[in-house]
Amino acid sequence: MAERTLDLGELQALLERVRGIRVACVGDLMLDRYVYGEVERISPEAPIPILKTRRRVAMPGGVGNVARNVAALGGLARLGAVAGRDAAGDELAALIAVEPGIEDSVERRDGVTTIVKTRFVAAGQQLLRQDEEEQAFMATETDAFTDVSAILLSDYAKGVVSDLVIAQALTSAAVSGAPVVVDPKGRDFARYGAVDLIKPNAGELAAATGLPTGTDAEVEAALTALLATIPARAVVVTRAGKGMSLMRRGGEVRHFPGRAREVFDVSGAGDTGLAALGLAMGAGTSLETAVELAILASGVVVGKAGTATVSPAELIDAEMSQHAAGAHAKVMPLEELAHVVEGWKRQGLKVGFTNGCFDILHRGHVAYLAQARSWCDRLVVALNTDASVRRLKGEGRPINDLDSRAVVIGGLGSVDRVTSFDDPTPLALIERLRPDVLIKGADYTREGVVGGDLVESWGGEVRLATFEDGYSTTRTIEKMRAD
Repeated sequence: MAERTLDLGELQALLERVRGIRVACVGDLMLDRYVYGEVERISPEAPIPILKTRRRVAMPGGVGNVARNVAALGGLARLGAVAGRDAAGDELAALIAVEPGIEDSVERRDGVTTIVKTRFVAAGQQLLRQDEEEQAFMATETDAFTDVSAILLSDYAKGVVSDLVIAQALTSAAVSGAPVVVDPKGRDFARYGAVDLIKPNAGELAAATGLPTGTDAEVEAALTALLATIPARAVVVTRAGKGMSLMRRGGEVRHFPGRAREVFDVSGAGDTGLAALGLAMGAGTSLETAVELAILASGVVVGKAGTATVSPAELIDAEMSQHAAGAHAKVMPLEELAHVVEGWKRQGLKVGFTNGCFDILHRGHVAYLAQARSWCDRLVVALNTDASVRRLKGEGRPINDLDSRAVVIGGLGSVDRVTSFDDPTPLALIERLRPDVLIKGADYTREGVVGGDLVESWGGEVRLATFEDGYSTTRTIEKMRAD
């Protein structure tokens, strides 16, 4: 049976409930490094691309990313893991120290090599991943399970989620009543004991049961078979765009549909789902509600690059966007837009900016904006307010008010966001958004484009788009009046 999804009011109430919930995040910790660049040619030495490095990013990965997601969603994460006393371990410690909402209970040890995963990315695609890793076990019992509302075990099969750690988690949970949720690895799910929830993906469920998991019916059969052989109380299987399917011991399988999202990078989506499940269950919600939150959070995070996190504000925005018309969802004030643009840039996306009145949309506008979008990954259009248009064009203009113009422009596939400005020039917007590409019509010169020098000062570029001859708003209005 298919389940309904959270409405906006329920989501807001849930996000309030999870705020301040303390969650133990225990498992395999790693340093995730991303090297972003551009590929312009193939090596003459071998048929491989040459990556011209533009920037490098590092962040806690594995269970560290689970903890980051718990904190980003408003919870308090106690991070229990193992890292070496090496340069990578020092870098991890520094990164964790500046993450608000994370309590560092990482065990640093001599003789342990900190796990490092380095991904090389160009044009939003991973070219190569380099892994430096070894197994590391907890030397003693961890105190991460004390005084928490939920326990999350993030098993990447690197050694930390050992039988000792699992037993300690279950013992602590029996005393505190905290639910235990496991993101498993391998085929032996029975080793996790009587945890409250196990969260494999469809491939892991298939490997553990030897059964196919492509359809709803196949997933139901695999979940039934799995729960017959393990002591866990429930299993939720993540199925990418198909959503999640949940089965309690002795109950029926419930299918939860996925949310339609633009998928940019699935790295860390499982960590986000685990964090959302743990927070919701720790706050005392039903398993069904926890699954709904996990689907929404995972759906948002796959639209970001790298091992990313998601905030309550982003979840609310995603829920609102899900139910709003696409064009309306693109229209937003400057400060809200600035946060969106910052998120795009963190993903390594090139942001373009153009502006104008766009009073009566015609073929020339459509071609102009399509060309502008071809020069960037995301295009922002700033519209003159009605008063600004009157100052520029005279009384009687605009023909269409700002709201109408914004929705029409936002309805174009080439336009990603729409905002407005009342000043004589869009200079303040350009300074706030710091676009990578500033686009104006070919009737301008590069030197005459307002803000062009600023954009070039931070490494951006100015591009001049051509107009289709014979099309203009003024000419359209004159023809309408003549008719």
